[in-house]
Amino acid sequence: MIHLFINALSASAGGGLTYVRNVLPCLIDRNDVQTTLLIGEELHQETNDSGRLKVLKAACRNTANRFWYEQRSLPAIIRRTGAHVLLSTGNFALFRSPVPQILLSRNALYTSADFFRDLRRRGDYRLWLDSVIKGALAKKSVQSADSTVAPSKSFASDLSRWSGRPVLSIHHGFSRKTFFGEDVMLPRPALAKLAATQGALRILLVSHYSYYRNFETLIRAIAILKKQLHPQPVRLILTCKLANGENPGSYRAESAAALVENLRLGEEVVELGSIPYAALHHLYGSCDFYVSPAYAETFAHPLVEAMASGLPVIASDLAVHREICGSAAEYFSRFSSQELADCILRFSRWPERKAQMREHGLARSRDFSWEKHVEQLLQLAHRLADPRAGSREV
Repeated sequence: MIHLFINALSASAGGGLTYVRNVLPCLIDRNDVQTTLLIGEELHQETNDSGRLKVLKAACRNTANRFWYEQRSLPAIIRRTGAHVLLSTGNFALFRSPVPQILLSRNALYTSADFFRDLRRRGDYRLWLDSVIKGALAKKSVQSADSTVAPSKSFASDLSRWSGRPVLSIHHGFSRKTFFGEDVMLPRPALAKLAATQGALRILLVSHYSYYRNFETLIRAIAILKKQLHPQPVRLILTCKLANGENPGSYRAESAAALVENLRLGEEVVELGSIPYAALHHLYGSCDFYVSPAYAETFAHPLVEAMASGLPVIASDLAVHREICGSAAEYFSRFSSQELADCILRFSRWPERKAQMREHGLARSRDFSWEKHVEQLLQLAHRLADPRAGSREV
């Protein structure tokens, strides 16, 4: 039996929480793994000891505090548990790990020229400097870990070129049982807002507000569609609110909010706010298209969720989007609002292609499995922990 120590202190929102919530059940179900899990406050209430799972809880105020806690305190904690392999889930490695370490890298921003250009254009030099510093630590982490794993081949290739070190690709998974298993209804305020969009073409984006999700390109596309579809109404359904302080991180949403106001899209842009994961499938099922306009990405779980829900996907033309969706999606130039609007308009009037996208998406979503992801991770962990394997680098 292998003993895996998972440092999940970084799992505070979005993909990080999705990862921990889906990987844990797969590990708990196995008889050949003992797991020690270190989590932050966001998971305190929903994660406790269970069978071969031991849960350790800590509270860190911010990224700097977490990084300091990990580098100073974590080596001794790992030694006390007797773990064989460390799995670091938050882009930053433990630089003095007492056991072989697998680093999960899932932040495409540090390698994205578009992101740094965007920060300079917005004049957000504080976040620019923060990203430069974190990027340097992330690169050193890839160079220091025994093995680095990325959630897609395209991002693994980017990381390898950036760091000068080999990077493995293990796709993240998807669990139909978890995603569709609980009959949790949408919150009443969200249901009321959705009811008011009856009869409109509903376009969905599931994301907190962030710069790299490229909200502004999508908002401008909605303005174009508003004119082209008239008199049919169009609605952009968001699972966030375009207001500062309403989203994780330091992203400032006032530019997107101002764009909505200047383009007179107050009725067209519907801000639902955060939706419980167990209720998300109802939201996907109520919309006509899922759109991902992101200019940087590592995997994009909502694309798989949309495909599994039978929702046609339109995505920016990134290598990772093509890798995940294949023929189940249509693609547009990532900063072209006109191209995005034309794509939505074309396929909204082409029911045969929509039906084809739906079938391709349902089939493609079945290729992603958390059980498969965990199995590949454990194979890697066994190779690193086995002293007969020679070099620890994989």
